[in-house]
Amino acid sequence: MTKYYVNNNEQYNGDHEVHTEFCGYLPELENRVYLGDFTNCSAAVKEAKKHHKQVNGCYYCSAACHTT
Repeated sequence: MTKYYVNNNEQYNGDHEVHTEFCGYLPELENRVYLGDFTNCSAAVKEAKKHHKQVNGCYYCSAACHTT
C-alpha cells in the first residue's frame, strides 16, 4: 500500500494532481491533503475527486492515472 496525497494548488490547466508519498513533486505539507493508503493510483484519484472537481495523476509518480 502506498500513501497518496492531492495538491490543493491547481496546475495551470486547473488540475489538482495526485502524488505518492515518495514523489519528488509532492507539495509542501500545507498545500496537500492526505487521501489514504491505496494499492493503485486509480483509487487515489477517485478519492481526490471528493476534494476537487478536476483531478489528474502526477506524470512522474502516478503515470498510469495521468491524462493530458
